[in-house]
Amino acid sequence: MMPSLYSGVAGLKNHNVRMNVIGNNIANVNTYGFKYSRVTFQDLLYQKLSGAAAPTEDKGGVNPKQTGLGMLTASIDKIFTEGGIQNTGKNTDLAIQGEGFFILAKGEQRFYTRAGTFDIDKNGVLVNPANGLKVLGWTAVPDAQGNMVINTASDIGEIVIPIYGKDPAKATTEVGFKCNLNSSLPAITPEMTEAERALSTHITTLDIYDSEGQVHQLIVQFRKLAENQWRVIANIEGAENVTLDLQRGAAAAPAGANNEITMNFNQFGAPISLVDNAGNTINTGQLSAVLRANITGREPLLINLNLGTVNEYTGVTQLASPSTTKAVTQNGYSLGYLEAFEVDDRGVITGSYTNGQKKTLAQVALAIFTNPGGLNQEGENLFTVSNNSGMPIVGEADTAGRGKIRAGALEMSNVDLAEQFTDMIVTQRGFQANSRTIVTADQMIQELLTLKR
Repeated sequence: MMPSLYSGVAGLKNHNVRMNVIGNNIANVNTYGFKYSRVTFQDLLYQKLSGAAAPTEDKGGVNPKQTGLGMLTASIDKIFTEGGIQNTGKNTDLAIQGEGFFILAKGEQRFYTRAGTFDIDKNGVLVNPANGLKVLGWTAVPDAQGNMVINTASDIGEIVIPIYGKDPAKATTEVGFKCNLNSSLPAITPEMTEAERALSTHITTLDIYDSEGQVHQLIVQFRKLAENQWRVIANIEGAENVTLDLQRGAAAAPAGANNEITMNFNQFGAPISLVDNAGNTINTGQLSAVLRANITGREPLLINLNLGTVNEYTGVTQLASPSTTKAVTQNGYSLGYLEAFEVDDRGVITGSYTNGQKKTLAQVALAIFTNPGGLNQEGENLFTVSNNSGMPIVGEADTAGRGKIRAGALEMSNVDLAEQFTDMIVTQRGFQANSRTIVTADQMIQELLTLKR
């Protein structure tokens, strides 16, 4: 009879463990990124009263006789099903749709979480404001062309978002032209009046920037010289020694260079060549001329005027329709300040500057594990690596099994209250039943004690 008492005690203890887990699940029903746990039981060691007997020719086999000694908690499993997504509108709130964990750091110590309740501290570092842990990822660095790029093969580190930080001015180095020159216009001749010459001349203007971000106006004229041939004349307001030639990569203009080149087209209206005043010709690939100019107190301007591609209609064309050619792109800008930023589904943080530029600032890293259920829970929605979780596999979102990142949203708890309340009822009944086992065993022992009376 004594074993039945201990079996009942084991039932009470382990159902109490299950109730503790259920209570913790319900308490965290509104905890962002929380993952509920479940308890599984298994029966305990058995006492063998008699062994099994094999069948013989005279009789069949006999099964073993065993009595159980109760039950125990087999496991407490963390269930990592995805919770619902709640939109918050705060761009530093991040949610993961799919697998993965955000990586947080305290010095060299690493933590992992699904709760993306992040913010920026006074130094511009992206952190969890509840505990000050830093969010890890990659910071953008400039490449050879000055573009900000992210190397996800490098080590991860803290993410700095320099709110109101400066974006230095950049001088214009590229200008792109598109659209059409009217092939129906007459060619300019010496006998024409100024008004007639103006009809066969198309002028386009564009604001460009010098090395300190000062705006200057680029003026380009297209004058029809002959059938399928136009003169391109470039000037920059406030500049001196303006030249236009085809010497790419040269620091200075060739001897005899001026600010004019000739652009030739075929009978189908596609560009076929450029010829400068020094006799240099380009008749393959990209058709671009080099515009050089001096501005007092500034670095000299060196600008590529991209007019199209040989035998293609992607740039300037010459067709029988009104002239619409204009400069449509230029890559210079003035000084700007970072005023806003956004995070895309790969965790890339892009800054918006007051000068109209958008630049990549950083990227949030995600980690996945072979066995996320093996992670140690540390409280504060944090996990750490254990002997059975596997090492973190760090990379960018939406790659190699990692989920997407949603900015301005948070992942809610995955606790299902209906399921938890049902488990609570079943656990309560199990606890009550085990207590009855103890009471009944005690009554049987009392009956034995009264036999001597």
